[in-house]
Amino acid sequence: MTIKVLLADDQALLRSAFRILVDSESDMEVVGEASDGAEAYELTRATGADVVLMDIRMPGVDGLAATRMITADPDLTAVRVVILTTFEVDDYVVQALRGGASGFLGKGAEPDELLAAIRIAAAGEALLSPAATKGLIAKFLAQGEGPAEGGAGRPGAAELGTLTGREREVLVLVGGGLSNDEIAKELAVSPLTVKTHVNRAMAKLGARDRAQLVVIAYESGLVRPRVR
Repeated sequence: MTIKVLLADDQALLRSAFRILVDSESDMEVVGEASDGAEAYELTRATGADVVLMDIRMPGVDGLAATRMITADPDLTAVRVVILTTFEVDDYVVQALRGGASGFLGKGAEPDELLAAIRIAAAGEALLSPAATKGLIAKFLAQGEGPAEGGAGRPGAAELGTLTGREREVLVLVGGGLSNDEIAKELAVSPLTVKTHVNRAMAKLGARDRAQLVVIAYESGLVRPRVR
């Protein structure tokens, strides 16, 4: 199956470079280009894109607003948004992840990393390495934002109460930035079992993907990193 990719960036030269790279792959193709967030949203609907590479800072409607528009659209639930940013973790990235983005990638990433990111996002996985996850949580702490009890689309005690003990345990480890293989070793189970628990937790908590589980794990208070 060919992965349909939409490019959203206000720099035409950068979009052109991305198009050449993506179109060189046999399993993906660029189906559209947008120079602002409003156009990105409309083209996502029109082209049936699977993955949107979204620049976070664009004139007019920015990438943050466009991400929220896409993830809030019931007709676009299968679309994955990958944020392209100059900085690995900043306030905009935090907000984008809260808004439903599947992860983020630095604009200085190698070509192979960009292509891998597209495939990972299309498969429903999260683009959050352990290091990036720790940076994200540190950013939450720096903003002084504590755990939330429901509201604004965040799960509260009732939703968390639907998780089994093992699912909560897995959620905590996901929030800590561990991969499925690492969680499997930690819990002495198979990676397939971990994947099942992750998928069930996502379904119960209404998370689009693994990136949302990381946010939920922190905002629910299940993950409480130490402040140095």
